[in-house]
Amino acid sequence: MPFKDLREFIANLEKEKEVLRIEEEVDWNLEAGAMIRRSNEAGLPVPFFQKVKDYPKGYRLMGGPLTNHRRVAIAMDLDANTPPKELIEEYIRRTKRSIKPVQVKDGPCKENIYIGDEVDLLKFPVPLVHEGDGGRFFGTWHLDINKDLDSDWVNWGMHRHMLHNKNTLGIESSPHTHIGQVFTQKYEPRKKTMEIAIVIGAEPICHFCAESPIPFGVSEVDVAGGIRGEPVELIKCETIDLLVPATAEIVIEGEMRPFERMVEGPFGEYTGYSVSRVRPAPVVHVKAVTHRKDPIFTMTCVGMPIDECGINKSIAFAGSFLEALRARGLPVTAVSEPPELCGNVPVVAVKTTSANIASEVAHVIWATQKGRIQPLIIIVDENVDVFNIKEVFHALATKCHPYKGIVKLEHEVGSIYLPWSNEYEQKYRIGGKAYFDCTWPVHWDPKDVPKRISFEESYPMEVQKKVLEKWRKYGY
Repeated sequence: MPFKDLREFIANLEKEKEVLRIEEEVDWNLEAGAMIRRSNEAGLPVPFFQKVKDYPKGYRLMGGPLTNHRRVAIAMDLDANTPPKELIEEYIRRTKRSIKPVQVKDGPCKENIYIGDEVDLLKFPVPLVHEGDGGRFFGTWHLDINKDLDSDWVNWGMHRHMLHNKNTLGIESSPHTHIGQVFTQKYEPRKKTMEIAIVIGAEPICHFCAESPIPFGVSEVDVAGGIRGEPVELIKCETIDLLVPATAEIVIEGEMRPFERMVEGPFGEYTGYSVSRVRPAPVVHVKAVTHRKDPIFTMTCVGMPIDECGINKSIAFAGSFLEALRARGLPVTAVSEPPELCGNVPVVAVKTTSANIASEVAHVIWATQKGRIQPLIIIVDENVDVFNIKEVFHALATKCHPYKGIVKLEHEVGSIYLPWSNEYEQKYRIGGKAYFDCTWPVHWDPKDVPKRISFEESYPMEVQKKVLEKWRKYGY
C-alpha cells in the first residue's frame, strides 16, 4: 500500500535500516549539512536528527530521503533491492496511468496555523547547508505549487528557497523552468501577483514527481497518484487559492509580486560545485504557515554524487529518454543516467542496425524537455551493461575513436549550473554538446570486430558452469 505521509515512509526506511535516528543535538549551522553530505558520499543511512540546536523539542530535521535506489524502491512500495533497470521500467509503466487527487476537509498539516504577523519562518530549523552558501536555505527538498494563469493546470516543481527574513524567501526559478515560464511570461506581463505554496515533508512520491521531467501542462499530482496507485489527498490553503498535500509536515502560503527581485545565492549544487552566482531572483512573501505537531523539516545536501538529484535523474530522466527513443522506433535496449555522473550523461545501449545510429540517438534525447540541457551522451553497443559503470567506462576507453567517435556541437542550449560555463554563458544559457560513439562501425566485417575478453564471453558454457560449481569450494 502507498504511504499516507512522510512518517509512514520513515517507519519503513527504519525496517530496511535505511534511516538512523540521532538523539544527540545537531547544529543547524553547517553541522547538519556536513553530516548529511558525509552520509551521502559514504552511502550510509539517512540522518534523522531528533534535536536541533536553538530549537524546542519536537522540531526535527531529516536529510537525504531518496539518496539511493533502495529508498526510491521503498517509496514506490517495491522490494528494496529492485534493480535500477526494473525501477525505470516500472516508473514508465506507472506514469502511463493518471490518478486525480481528492480534496479533503481536514488534515494533519492544519494542526498549527499562523497567519499574517504571526508568521515567523525562523521558528523552523532552517539550515545553513554548505560553507559559502549565500544564506540559510528553507527549501532544498520540498514542493513548489503554482497555478497557470490561462488554464486550470496546477504545476508542482522544486526550486531552492533562500531565507531573506522571517516572512520573505527567494526562489531560484529560471525562465526555462515551468514556474519561471508561467511567472515571467504570463503573470508579470499582466502585472499580476502569482500565488505559491511551498510544502515541506510530503509523502515521498510527491517530491519525486516534482523533480521529474513531466511535460508542461501535465499536473505532477496526477502522475504522483498514478505512481502511488492511489490519489494524493489535498487540502485547501488558508489564504491562497491552492491545494496542498493534507499530510505534509509544513506548508508555506505566499505570493510572488511582478518585477520584484532580491539577490539570491550562491548555493552548492548537484554538480558538486558552488557555481550558481549571486544574482537577482523573484521573491516569495509569506502570508501564512501551517504545520503538524512536532514537525519534521526535510532538507537535502547536494554536492559530489550521489544524492537525491542524481538518483531522481537516474530513474525519471532515463525513463523519459527511453520512452522518447522507443517512440522513434530506434532499436534501443537500455538507457541509464548514472548518478555517479551527476545526472549529466545519459548512457544508451543500442543495436547498430544502421550507420550513424549514435547521431540519431543523441539528437532524439537532445530534443526532449530535459535532454536539451544534457551536455554529454554516451552510446554503446547492446552487449554493454549501461548500469555497470565499469563496463561503460571500458567501452568509452576502448571503442570511442578519439576524433571520429566524439561529435561536438557548438552554440547549444546550456545549463546555468555547469561548472565549465563562464558568467556570460550562464547568464544567457549558452553551452555546447557532445556525444561519444562507443559502438563498432556497422560497415566493419564481423570478423574484424574485436571480441571482448570476459568471463561470460571468452569461455565455453561448460567451462563457466564447472568454475561456478567449484566457486565456493575454492573459498570465494
